[in-house]
Amino acid sequence: MSDFSLQSYVAEKKSIHLVGIGGVSMSALAELLLHLGAKITGSDRAQSAVTDKLTALGIQITYAHLPENVEGADLVIRTAAVHDENPEIARAHELNIPVIERAQAWGSIMLAYKNAVCVAGTHGKTTTTSMLTLIGMQCGIDPTVMVGSNLPAIGGTLRIGAHDCFIAESCEYTNSFLSFHPTVAVILNVDADHLDFFKDIDDIIHSFHEFCKLVPETGALVVNHDSENALKAIEGIDRKYITFGSTAEADVYPENVTDRDGYYSFDVLYQGEQYTHVDLSVPGYHNMLNALASCGVCIFLGLDAASAAEGLAQFTGSSRRFQTTGHMPNGAMVIDDYAHHPTEMAATLRTAREMDYDRIICVFQPHTYSRTKALLSEFIEALKLCDKAILADIYAARERNTYGISSKDIADAIDGAEYYTSFDEIEARLKEIAQPRDLIITMGAGNVNEIGPKLCK
Repeated sequence: MSDFSLQSYVAEKKSIHLVGIGGVSMSALAELLLHLGAKITGSDRAQSAVTDKLTALGIQITYAHLPENVEGADLVIRTAAVHDENPEIARAHELNIPVIERAQAWGSIMLAYKNAVCVAGTHGKTTTTSMLTLIGMQCGIDPTVMVGSNLPAIGGTLRIGAHDCFIAESCEYTNSFLSFHPTVAVILNVDADHLDFFKDIDDIIHSFHEFCKLVPETGALVVNHDSENALKAIEGIDRKYITFGSTAEADVYPENVTDRDGYYSFDVLYQGEQYTHVDLSVPGYHNMLNALASCGVCIFLGLDAASAAEGLAQFTGSSRRFQTTGHMPNGAMVIDDYAHHPTEMAATLRTAREMDYDRIICVFQPHTYSRTKALLSEFIEALKLCDKAILADIYAARERNTYGISSKDIADAIDGAEYYTSFDEIEARLKEIAQPRDLIITMGAGNVNEIGPKLCK
């Protein structure tokens, strides 16, 4: 059903049922389809603030997966975590109700937009999608946006705009972005990750290559010149492409760079000519590169350079990306960061290093056993960038520990690192050792962010 079109279901106000409606991407999809005119119902295992918002919009949600939930639906959309043995999917098949995956639905929706800017990469997708959102709003193109984390500027993960531009965070996991229809594909970087799904780095590069091939002849690729694997991914693809990077070897690059406590200001040059000047309101060298990628998109779309710079300056961060949690009673600063791959972790810790703190204490919760096992030595090297590492148990997510791996394996390899089996122990230990001029970072894609607010009470 790769050529499946949602348009007729929406136009005819058909009934669409979403299985797993409470997820970040699924809830945004439900809200957008409702806005476009479809009748929406949904199901999920548990009630949440997200499902409460959907209920308030008039969507009927059942908090159990029951066969009867799909009866009367014209179409069923399922999240990737829901498989054929799910009672709702099984019943839909019995009744010959079409079933599509979430990514197919998003891809079909994109076809209705003049431009679909799909932001891909192993790291930086949420931040760059958010930057482009602020730019699009500032430039007056009224973008429709789907982003993977709460963006305060749009009050959530979805912005419903006009049909000129769709900006979408695009994830490679399970090849879901291959269901999308980008007119502009952004490749921020390509690193080894999700090795529970991909065979190896070559398999990942191939996936990004297939993604880039989806761009039509009238579209463009915006690609990180500093990433060898990203350049490999576009080899042999005959499309217009704009590269961005740290040096003049790229089409888009910075000059006159100044760094004030980790916050970067710089001129943006395009093929040797000044495009604009940018003052970022989020810290980190990696965010300068994300901003350069955003400028590459702006150049292709012909957006006003001064407005693009204003949009970038207005971006102050998205949820769980170097986000301030607060201060401990003794004055120590606590921030939270979603970094869960060694490259992201190193970028976050280097950013922290540029700021004016005496010590950096990192509380890290690894995400999935497969990733921890595959990238163990890289995790160890990344955590050596902080002054003290404290390890929490691995967040299992979708896995069981058949890998014989533990967070203790990381802690044992780093001088002075400590490992604890509970958040309560970590909280008590931090209260014991934290000094007024410390920066404490809770880091990981699991629930490690629960520690910070307790420290700041």
